[in-house]
Amino acid sequence: MKKTKLGQTDLMVSEFCLGSMTWGTQTSEAGGHAQIEASLDAGINFIDTAEAYPVNPMTKEGAGKTEAIIGNWLAKTKRRDDIVLATKVAGAGNYIRDGEPITSKTIREAVEGSLKRLQTDVIDLYQLHWPNRGSYMFRQNWGYDPSKQEKAETIANMRDVLEEMARQVEAGNVRHFGLSNESAWGTSLWLKLAEEMDAPRVEAVQNEYSLMCRLYDTDMAELSHNEQVTCLAFSPLAAGYLTGKYSGGAVPSGSRKSLNDAMGGRASARTEPVADAYVALANDHGIDPVHMALAFCRQRPFPCIPIFGATDMAQLERIIAGADVVLSEDVLAGIADVHKAHPMPY
Repeated sequence: MKKTKLGQTDLMVSEFCLGSMTWGTQTSEAGGHAQIEASLDAGINFIDTAEAYPVNPMTKEGAGKTEAIIGNWLAKTKRRDDIVLATKVAGAGNYIRDGEPITSKTIREAVEGSLKRLQTDVIDLYQLHWPNRGSYMFRQNWGYDPSKQEKAETIANMRDVLEEMARQVEAGNVRHFGLSNESAWGTSLWLKLAEEMDAPRVEAVQNEYSLMCRLYDTDMAELSHNEQVTCLAFSPLAAGYLTGKYSGGAVPSGSRKSLNDAMGGRASARTEPVADAYVALANDHGIDPVHMALAFCRQRPFPCIPIFGATDMAQLERIIAGADVVLSEDVLAGIADVHKAHPMPY
């Protein structure tokens, strides 16, 4: 597994990141531990989690369980130095702190909680799960609504957060700062303020990105390239649609669709035909559609690391088998044709 630099840091991370959001619901603790070990054996050293996990379902009572599963593995194996660990603080409207927005106060509380559950002294990458002012992610890309944000208030909050992140870095609790579900304007402002304040800069932005969700490909891609901010692409398999398992209307037992029929707003009359077009393209070229989807992310003209999730070892083994796949110009041209015919199905 090749390694790449995370943002402008000195952290060298694998080109794949192991996601953990199903650990504690769809995936057992033993299953999560087995995935960490198999990933490390394959050269994957990057793990992403959040204080809000697990999902499917996501509940106030279950929040933090995924971090605790990872912490138990760390305590058992003493292999903290073998992994790069990322987690997140929940944004405004969260159920963990009864809707409190992200502030210096909530970051202090959240970092303390995450460190305890993860049973570690330091978090390598600490991310804001979503901005207080809202996000275009989660199927909110219908248009900008200025009534939901006030610029002076936004800037004041960002300064407060950056001051706290500087304190967390100085205390040794956090190494680097990242965002999630952010926009180009928001990320640019975080970078500008961090430079003005000599505070931790944004090193990564975790946004949804896949063959079927390409909002990142314009302004965010330009920013990522020029500012060396790594895109951490979540749902690179389009919540499973790009694996082919939902083709023909199939809903496998225990799958995400069996638990959430709306698929987080992704399910529609357009979704399955577009997924089938990408699966057919992969099959025409003799490539596993999972491998094609993940290789597409890794071959973007901006720094991009796909965060994959696996509910069981069979799925993980399938993903790992495609770690070295490189897409040919013919395949990339085919992807461009499908995208042109079927842009943004959800």
